[in-house]
Amino acid sequence: MVMGKSRVEIPTFFAGHLLVAMPGMPDPRFARTVIYMCAHTKDGAMGLVINKPFTQLSFPDLLDQLDIKAASGAKAIRMRTGGPVESGRGFVLHSDDYMQDGTMRVQDSIALTATVDILKAMAQGEGPRRSLLALGYANWGPGQLEGELTGNGWLTVPADDDIVFDAELDTKWQRALMKAGAHPSFLSGEAGHA
Repeated sequence: MVMGKSRVEIPTFFAGHLLVAMPGMPDPRFARTVIYMCAHTKDGAMGLVINKPFTQLSFPDLLDQLDIKAASGAKAIRMRTGGPVESGRGFVLHSDDYMQDGTMRVQDSIALTATVDILKAMAQGEGPRRSLLALGYANWGPGQLEGELTGNGWLTVPADDDIVFDAELDTKWQRALMKAGAHPSFLSGEAGHA
């Protein structure tokens, strides 16, 4: 009699999850990064790095460049380097209390908007409760991310709103690893080892 193997269902697609770079990440652009996955299908994946500050431009300077007038007392949005692709393109990752045409809900509490209308609303103090602006993004072609996951480049963990939106950039990577049940000192950068 042949016993059948029980099969544990592992999510194939990781939209709404965090990708956490393993200590041995071979691509220096992604060393110690945490990426919020906005989309992941059989055709590829797209995400935003959430723990690298964007320091070349401030939010008020961006508003000036876009000729958007800010109301007095409007809070400044935190800017991140979202990834190496199209670094001049902006995306606002935000709580789902703000929705408009063109907003994509990624998971129950997080949405993504890439139109200038959200920046106008934020400049007037009418935007979402929690947000970050990422310039650029990370993307993968069909099967590319799956290969990197199999090659021990990334860990995945369901997203946590606090890790996504808080301002503690220096600890996001460690906190995301701990959420995945891993401690940085116990991880190896070699495939098949942890």
